Amino acid sequence: MSEMDSGTVQEVSIRTTAQQNVPDALKTNQEKNVESLDDAAPENEELREKWGKKIEFLLSCIALSVGFGNVWRFPYTALQNGGGAFVIPYLIVLFVVGRPLYYLEMVVGQFSSRGCVKVYDMCPLMRGIGVGQTITMFTIVGYYAAILSLAVRYFVDSFRSPLPWSECQREWTNCVDSSFIGQIHTGDANRSFVPSAELYFTKTVMNLIPNIENGIGIPDWKLALCLIACWTAVTCLLIKGIRSSGKASYFLAIFPYVILFILLVRACTLTGAGEGLIYFITPQWEKLLEPSVWYAAVSQCFFSLTIGLGAVIVFASFNSFSTNIYRDAMIISGLDTVTSLISGVIVFGVVGNLAHVTRREISEVMKAGPQLVFVIYPDAIAKMDFVPNLFAVLFFFMFTILGLGTNIGIVTTILTSIRDRFPQFQNWKAVLAIAIAGFSYGLVFITSGGLSILDVIDFYGVTFPTLTLIILEVITFCWIYGVDRLCMDIKFMLCIETGLFFRICWGFLTLIIIVAIFILEASRYKPMEVPIGYNVFGWFLYLFIVLQTVGWACYTILKQPDCGKRRLLQSLKPTNGWGPESVTLKKDYASLMANKELDNASHNILVKIFRRIFK
Repeated sequence: MSEMDSGTVQEVSIRTTAQQNVPDALKTNQEKNVESLDDAAPENEELREKWGKKIEFLLSCIALSVGFGNVWRFPYTALQNGGGAFVIPYLIVLFVVGRPLYYLEMVVGQFSSRGCVKVYDMCPLMRGIGVGQTITMFTIVGYYAAILSLAVRYFVDSFRSPLPWSECQREWTNCVDSSFIGQIHTGDANRSFVPSAELYFTKTVMNLIPNIENGIGIPDWKLALCLIACWTAVTCLLIKGIRSSGKASYFLAIFPYVILFILLVRACTLTGAGEGLIYFITPQWEKLLEPSVWYAAVSQCFFSLTIGLGAVIVFASFNSFSTNIYRDAMIISGLDTVTSLISGVIVFGVVGNLAHVTRREISEVMKAGPQLVFVIYPDAIAKMDFVPNLFAVLFFFMFTILGLGTNIGIVTTILTSIRDRFPQFQNWKAVLAIAIAGFSYGLVFITSGGLSILDVIDFYGVTFPTLTLIILEVITFCWIYGVDRLCMDIKFMLCIETGLFFRICWGFLTLIIIVAIFILEASRYKPMEVPIGYNVFGWFLYLFIVLQTVGWACYTILKQPDCGKRRLLQSLKPTNGWGPESVTLKKDYASLMANKELDNASHNILVKIFRRIFK
């Protein structure tokens, strides 16, 4: 390394002392490891590509975490799970699950300078976790890019006057203009009307079909062009590696907040917005006793912070060794929560206005998922009496930027896993291959039955596998590798002691909560309301992702040179090359670990468990 950070310099005396205290019984093995490092080290170390500036890491993590989950998922989840009362379990879960896991993934990524697959050099037996997370990320990127293409389509349409979704088309029956303010009264009490914004989405943009029993249809050509534009943007921003995406993060992370605050002011000044905000913050306390509310809080936390998917590990792996990731983890998790709350205020302000002008209940107006963004927002914008085109352009541009930032993070995770395994594979070739595969896969979601497929893929290929893999991730990092060693790594890297709170969360509390949520979700399982073949496909997808852990574990054991039980035990230990990226720091770290191994050898099992968490 050409430049040493101050934290690294301060640690030299500690590492030197550790080297001097290594007993002769252990020093022989330790010297062998150090000699192997000397042989492998070139005179000028070739280190991993780094962020251009430390703030680029912070901004890139913000662009990754703050996205679709904040704008549409949090407001609807809050509405369904007790309104203001939902904020309480969400903040509790964020405090004892979200933040500890976010910090944990940052620690292992920065310490090792490895991606989400290669980081399992700490425990080769569990490498399949990282492979499963990479497959899950590719599963996500297909429909995220498809949703992004919808945002691009609406952004382009926002420049048309009048807004194309504000008025009914001749072939639509039982339609009412979204620009109309008030209620329609007819003599037929059973007759209902559909706003033009909803019909524009279902018939013009998506051409949705009532079911997918006879197939999903073909991709819409206009959305296919938008999808090409999305993947072209992602490819251009990643073609030169992490430095080019780091420069883009200034815009991708900051500019959406400019638009977000403009929309916040507008939403709060709409007629009827107050009713929506009161509905949002009024708690339904009885909901706190329902397990499903706590499950929703955990799911929202994972979805919003993007933990358990390998992306945080990958982003942290491009940091310099002594970057203050504790500060960054607290900033990002806090900002993500604030963004979710701001989005909730905007959504309920808009929905309150929509309920007021149509004289309906807020619960009747609110919709979930893509329909919230592409039906409710356009319907409300069409009713605005002051430059509706401007607010349509602002909203869908913001949504496009948020989606672009998240997609770049997802592709970066996949790209890093590939290049860690095949370093000779040129970056631009890997990016291009991912873009072509992602575009081809994404075409499925812009068909007439695409949204139904999206629900199947999201549950079986993302939500359920993520819960499974994150349980195995916590067991690997905190029990097999050990909380005590994680804390020692943090002290070696940042020169700070890890507090009791993080030790308890990593050792017991976080894992117990995640396991309980997994059992709850499994016990509540019901097949999705799609043809049985799609449910079967979903289970095969889930097994394909999760069984990567079994396949790679078997492969690792068979590759060990030892025999019998020793193969398994050796697979649970870090590889000889595990540690900091710099060979110089790795030597000091190896000496420090040798002293720790001798110290642990003199204790019984109960003392070892206690020391693993609290010492």
